[in-house]
Amino acid sequence: MRYLPLTPEDRADMLARIGVSAVDELFADIPADKRQTALPDLPLRRGEMEVERALSRLAARNVPAGSVPFFVGAGAYRHHVPATVDHLIQRSEFLTSYTPYQPEIAQGTLQYLFEFQTQVAELTGMEVANASMYDGSTAAAEAVLMAHRLTKRGKAVLAGNLHPHYRETIATVSRYADLPLESLTPVPAGGEDILSAIDQSVSCVVVQSPDVFGNLVDLKPIAEKAHAAGALLVAVFTEAVSLGLVEPPGAQGADIVVGEGQSIGNALNFGGPYVGLFATRAKFVRQMPGRLAGETVDAEGRRGFVLTLSTREQHIRREKATSNICTNSGLCALAFTIHLSLLGEAGLTRLARINHAAACDLADKLAALDKVAVVNASFFNEFTIRVAGNAAEVVEKLAAKGILGGVPYSRLAPQAGLDDLILVAATEVTTDEDRAAYAAALNEVLA
Repeated sequence: MRYLPLTPEDRADMLARIGVSAVDELFADIPADKRQTALPDLPLRRGEMEVERALSRLAARNVPAGSVPFFVGAGAYRHHVPATVDHLIQRSEFLTSYTPYQPEIAQGTLQYLFEFQTQVAELTGMEVANASMYDGSTAAAEAVLMAHRLTKRGKAVLAGNLHPHYRETIATVSRYADLPLESLTPVPAGGEDILSAIDQSVSCVVVQSPDVFGNLVDLKPIAEKAHAAGALLVAVFTEAVSLGLVEPPGAQGADIVVGEGQSIGNALNFGGPYVGLFATRAKFVRQMPGRLAGETVDAEGRRGFVLTLSTREQHIRREKATSNICTNSGLCALAFTIHLSLLGEAGLTRLARINHAAACDLADKLAALDKVAVVNASFFNEFTIRVAGNAAEVVEKLAAKGILGGVPYSRLAPQAGLDDLILVAATEVTTDEDRAAYAAALNEVLA
């Protein structure tokens, strides 16, 4: 006998309370052609081997990133992750079903979170970092809320070359915080006029470097203008490896630095989970979201670690909380920490140089083709090409030739009218042969 706790009258009362007439109205944001309105037509029974074969056929329709030349980035990058990283994070001390951050039982966890924070602070050129955020986009949204709390102003300016998904996440969070946003128009070649949008009403300006098109942005003049107007500069990055070569945002005057840490220690994983990075100035630490692990000594003078600041609503009263972030992507943060420890400062710089060299070589090869133009004047390991024709169709034709040739910008921002742009990434895993194969295939597709 099934126990159904809600009667039809209960459901009707709940729907009336939230102002809808039927449950279907709750799914109005899902396009009608994407909804499953009936049960799928599946066979009633099959043997185990038959099911395995059927599912294998379905899985074979995917193209794994490592199986073909791969140039996809746009916020998630394929890098080599040493086997040591996966081996260590799967040790039973670390691999648990719940985040083991209680100080009395998890000194090891608190220590690696402390070391993770230290690495993030050094990478970004900032004084403090937390541990940690869901991913780069939610970290960016938290940064906007933090700037609002610090400046007591509501309006945030978003650079046009900010990753569209980051912009959407910020917009979603700001919508319910009743904070206005000004989103500038994308400028694929870089050099967008951000300064003219900064005035006395602005709480923060959010700028990505390298931006979504791959351009490197000089943050110093933006920081100076923002500070003169009493606003904060939120610097964003989606490729953590770039910090091995690019001047840290903190040294360029950023007040809050946020980004995605997936590139270090974490594989693509079908899109997540990833690890958000968040760092700021020491004077702003009490408005920082999430939690912060600190170092101390016990009554006998022995080194220990504790949760020092936890301004999230699980720890303090909701109305006093800076955030309702409830995880720290702990295992991803551990993978980041282990991989970066293995690389060291010199190793990260060398890795960054290899990435940049690969991208330069690829850009030269593609720029030499007819009907292709590289739009960037400067970049790290990702750049944008303009192709003759529809970029999404070109990418599909490349995939048919066994080349995953990048991300059409129209996929990230369908309404932008930039349908001829492809974001192309090259990392240390793209070989000379891969880059040559890409150029040859693109030449054939555009012929």
